[in-house]
Amino acid sequence: MTQSVTAGAGAVPAASRPESKLRSYRRLGKLDVFDYYLSTPVVLAAVLLPLSPGLDRRSAATLVLFLLGQVLVIMAMVALDDVTGFRDGSDIANYGPDDPLRNKLRKPLVAGTLSEREALRFAWVCASAGAVVWALTVALAPHRPPWALILLGLLYIVSLQYSYGLKISYHGFQEAFLAALGLVLVIAQYGLLTGEFSGFLFVQGVLFGFGPLMFGVYSNTNDIEGDRAVGRPTVAVLVSPRGNALFIGALSAAEYLLSVAASATGIAPWWFALVMLPAGCLRLRQYLTGFRADNIMAARRIGFRVHRLGVVLLVVANLLVGAGAA
Repeated sequence: MTQSVTAGAGAVPAASRPESKLRSYRRLGKLDVFDYYLSTPVVLAAVLLPLSPGLDRRSAATLVLFLLGQVLVIMAMVALDDVTGFRDGSDIANYGPDDPLRNKLRKPLVAGTLSEREALRFAWVCASAGAVVWALTVALAPHRPPWALILLGLLYIVSLQYSYGLKISYHGFQEAFLAALGLVLVIAQYGLLTGEFSGFLFVQGVLFGFGPLMFGVYSNTNDIEGDRAVGRPTVAVLVSPRGNALFIGALSAAEYLLSVAASATGIAPWWFALVMLPAGCLRLRQYLTGFRADNIMAARRIGFRVHRLGVVLLVVANLLVGAGAA
């Protein structure tokens, strides 16, 4: 890097650019973290067999448009998060000057590969396009239950205020939002396709929401100093290290116990907890890696594997239910 980077500064000169601008925009939108978008396969599996021999064109188009809309909205959300983190210095602290460049490149503003103006323009273009696409989704959807429309509208508004504008994540609601994000993506999508509310899909939405939540709490554990410096009150900042470990341990246990409770109460098939057991075991390994082996970032990486495995298991469960295994 040939020049220092300050807030609002332009991107690095082309001669010293470590990667293409297109790749920097992809990093800004976190397109490599596709885990948020796996709600669509979960919902598809839930409706595919009941609508056999397959989805009609209208339902299929609704799924595709919903997926495109969530990609655009979440890219806007994470880009605005990067802008705020750059402005308040938390990203600079968490990706400090001693880190290798390949780590900084995940934060294009810190690396200087994009300017703040470029990042904001990208965020608002994505947000505007996402609003249009989700409006088209609602217009085309086979059903429009009011609760699904309200949840989708709230998700859109709150996503853009997560770290920007009202800065919800700076007022103690970060963990709750991350869990709600996955939940709403599942149940609103299902509502638009079927017009119904399903307790079983609600449970699946909560389990899906644990994915983003558990990425977040391990990241927050790694970022305590930077978040504390800018007054971002995550649980990791507010409690002691032992308290944070207990909090994450409780979340890890609650995730699997939810599937057990769903099976026990009849909300889910009796075998659902057994299907989800591999994800529960891997979640335990994640916790032990983070807090027994004291390797938080390795534990965070395991979290992506837990989430992806969980999605596969939810898809399997839905296909079994659709095939009459309940």
